[in-house]
Amino acid sequence: PERGCLQAWAAHSRELVERWTTARCGAEARQVRRQQRDEFRELLLSIRGLPAALPALPLELTVLYNSLLCTVGASDAAIKGQAEGMRQGLLRVLEACGACGQNLGMEELWQKVLQEVTVEELQAPLHRLGALQAAWWLAASQLGSVAGLFQLLSTAEDPGRADCSEGQNKLLSAIKAWRVPPEGASLPLVQSAKDLKEILCTAAAFLQGLQELEAGNFPTALSLLQEAAGGFCSKKILAQIYTCLGCCAQRMVMPAERGKAAVGTMFGCGKTLGPSSCLWWLGRLCSQVRKYQSLSKALGKNPPAAASSSPYFLMQTELLVHTPVLASLLRHHHPSEVKYLLAQRCLQDGRVADAVEHYLDFLSLLQEGLQQQVPLDGSSALPRIPEVFLEAASALEQAGRHQDAITVCEEVISRTTDLIPRVLPVEERLEQPECPLPGAGLADGLLSQKESLCCLAWRAAGYLHQGWAWAKLGESKEAVTQFSRCLSDLLRVQLHGSGVKWTENLQAEVEVLQKIRLLSLIGRGTQFLELGRHKEALLDFQHSLQISPGDPAAASYLVQALWKLNRKQEAAAQWQKFCQGSPGEDGQQQGQERPLPLYLVSCLEQAMFPHSEPLARSIQDYLRAAAQDTS
Repeated sequence: PERGCLQAWAAHSRELVERWTTARCGAEARQVRRQQRDEFRELLLSIRGLPAALPALPLELTVLYNSLLCTVGASDAAIKGQAEGMRQGLLRVLEACGACGQNLGMEELWQKVLQEVTVEELQAPLHRLGALQAAWWLAASQLGSVAGLFQLLSTAEDPGRADCSEGQNKLLSAIKAWRVPPEGASLPLVQSAKDLKEILCTAAAFLQGLQELEAGNFPTALSLLQEAAGGFCSKKILAQIYTCLGCCAQRMVMPAERGKAAVGTMFGCGKTLGPSSCLWWLGRLCSQVRKYQSLSKALGKNPPAAASSSPYFLMQTELLVHTPVLASLLRHHHPSEVKYLLAQRCLQDGRVADAVEHYLDFLSLLQEGLQQQVPLDGSSALPRIPEVFLEAASALEQAGRHQDAITVCEEVISRTTDLIPRVLPVEERLEQPECPLPGAGLADGLLSQKESLCCLAWRAAGYLHQGWAWAKLGESKEAVTQFSRCLSDLLRVQLHGSGVKWTENLQAEVEVLQKIRLLSLIGRGTQFLELGRHKEALLDFQHSLQISPGDPAAASYLVQALWKLNRKQEAAAQWQKFCQGSPGEDGQQQGQERPLPLYLVSCLEQAMFPHSEPLARSIQDYLRAAAQDTS
């Protein structure tokens, strides 16, 4: 009777696999999967109704393998809750062999089964279940357990097999060394062990590559991700791998040519790619901007529907790789974010005309309502909106559209005026977390200190840009007025206490304010020189050096002001003092400074002293003449 039951159950198992094979590409595939999951479970329960016996175990383990795969395929979810079914199967194997393992963990249980079960007929089904167990552990990022299991599987096949050589990846070597057991025609499978091995190799390389990427080991991450890109996976996973490769390449400062092979795959994957990740992979400068423009146009259209994954592979790489670092890299950006990132990149690369065009396009998008376009939960790639306006003003100014830059800055000034208190004390106390947008920091009508400092910096930067714009227009008096307004604004900040605690919480904001004060003093001093008000210019340059001792622009302008006041001896002394200063100290100080906000970079460039060589020659001639007179 038992032999008859086994034959009937084997026939039923073959029928289930055959039905799945014929329906796997049809519209009813998902429904068939659910039905098969339930029928495989019922079949497994029927088999387990009999005591564990060696003749029935090959069929039971094969049905267990198919049942577990159908359970995963029917849910299309991460692999969870399947450990108990696997455990019961292994315990029945030990029971049939007269052994026990009730108190063992899964790793110890597998070790006991593979060491004690030597029946030839059980090796193939046990190895297939071992590969499935490895998938469970990969999904849980238990990479060490996976490597140990495959070493056990390979040792069971070939006790004399050597370990992987030095320099090879231990996990990948263990998986690749495993020999896939042959598939018997009498007990077919819903997914072959050969395909499962390929998926495990790809997932293992991908997961390890992500771990190395997160840890900052970029060469190792690059090698592992390239291994994964050549593996067995869908287009969706391939696009994700190329996205991570792009991130790795960007951080390694690799050339754009390395990404050309990825472009076709990436752009064919719709929403799979975040545009900034695509940008990372495509390289830098001109090539980067051109590809970003294409991506921006593509995102302006309705994206194609993502191709459904093939129902043939119940176990897929997608189910095994789901880490926080991957989720952050693949976050989908809205087209307006792409437009901003494109404008920003053009401005950084000196493509001023393109930057102006994209900034103006983005500002027009803001008129349609920001909340409807991007999430305001802090996950957006957009900076604070006043900073976008100031970056746009910087681009307009560099493009020679000074009046337009003045108008854009006026918008920032008018919107922030009512948000800044007349006096802004900065106390020694912990600060509230930064709010994502101006206005979000309002509590009972008052802004936090951090928010107030941000608003003050934006307003002062607006005046700073207007001052430089008027200077470029040749209106020195109006430029002096705007620089003076900027400096008057900055007088609102009153620092109290020792400064130890506020630097921890507000250091970035205070440093930006100090840089704006420095640039305004230099700017106003240059316009005083244009107006012939040399004494006032000298005072501004002296004050600049008090704020930033050793600043090259301030020191050079100070020497020029002294020279114009006919205080040539003092000018020469200051010039010699400046030349004798240690360049290493200046470079070290600059290296310790935080990067400037993008909207201040153009102001810093305009503040650079343009007449270094003529002034140096004049002073050297003066010193030579003075030395001759002395001799």
